[in-house]
Amino acid sequence: MSAIALLSLVGGFVLLVGGGEFLVRGATSLARSIGMSALVVGLTVVSFATSAPELAVSTGAALSGYPGLAIGNVVGSNIANIFLILGVGALMAPLIVKSQIIRVDIPIMIGFSVVLLVVALDGSISRVNGIILFVMLLIYLAVTVTSAQRSPRPEVEDDVAPVIESDSRAKQAAMSTLLVVIGVGLLVVGAQLLVNGATSIAAAFGLSDLVIGLTVVAIGTSLPELATAVIAVRKGEVDIAVGNIVGSNIFNIGAVLGITAVIAPSGIEVAPGAVGFDIPIMIAVALVLLPVAFTGLAIARWEGGVFVVFYAAYLGYLVLDATDHDALEPFGAAMLWFVIPITAFWLVLLAAHEGRKRLAGSLRR
Repeated sequence: MSAIALLSLVGGFVLLVGGGEFLVRGATSLARSIGMSALVVGLTVVSFATSAPELAVSTGAALSGYPGLAIGNVVGSNIANIFLILGVGALMAPLIVKSQIIRVDIPIMIGFSVVLLVVALDGSISRVNGIILFVMLLIYLAVTVTSAQRSPRPEVEDDVAPVIESDSRAKQAAMSTLLVVIGVGLLVVGAQLLVNGATSIAAAFGLSDLVIGLTVVAIGTSLPELATAVIAVRKGEVDIAVGNIVGSNIFNIGAVLGITAVIAPSGIEVAPGAVGFDIPIMIAVALVLLPVAFTGLAIARWEGGVFVVFYAAYLGYLVLDATDHDALEPFGAAMLWFVIPITAFWLVLLAAHEGRKRLAGSLRR
């Protein structure tokens, strides 16, 4: 069993790397061929493609009678997307954040997170709640794509160019779409292999389905985003990397949980621990991203390092909680009364400093 699990882990990792390469190349080319910005493609096509494993795992878990795995997968993935994946990406190179993401998409992501907490307060996400989440996603998609189509496009210099360019763009769009499909297929299969192997190993240690969903499965199904982000940053396509994460978090709540709640026999049961701790942590992580991105319109390397350290601390808390370790109480107290308040205070000061600096610059002009 351990040998098979190990092979699944290695095979899944290889497929994820290959799938990420195909997806980034296809998405970048697709953005150019259809005249849409790489940011919008990252927020829509790439983010939804890389969230396919979450959708497959969550729906399968809910139908198989493991609701904790379904909700834990989405919440854990959203936390991992920001702290782990954006953190690793920023360590590779500072992530420049477009003003559109700060003004529109990150606040929308925070709004989706808050709505999830509200609908889960009664201990379940019903079919009606699922429909609401999914309709919210459709509205977001419609507005995003419509706004992108209204953006000005480069003018052509003569009357012959549009015909030639149109034919060339159609062929390029078809090839780019094929690359995206191949990349998605490799990512889904790779993530499934990796999750199967990791889940088998974690279950052998007696971890609950919620904890497995928040840790092993969440990280496993977030690996497509990680592979895509790393490759995108390496190729200089930072817009795809950042847009992918924000879009994936929105998609995870609106589509993954929305569709899962609709098709599950009695909706999705939400454990008290998820309502009282994990979902609020997800909201807090989303809120942290806003002032960090606001300062300098970038996520710096040192901020990426802080993200990764915080994610390691979060995983440490989950493991201590799952094993009922003696260190859980002092560790939790340190996080609650020292690390989180200090971080919040630092973020407020940082945002205030940046705001004063921008105000002074505008007054000088």
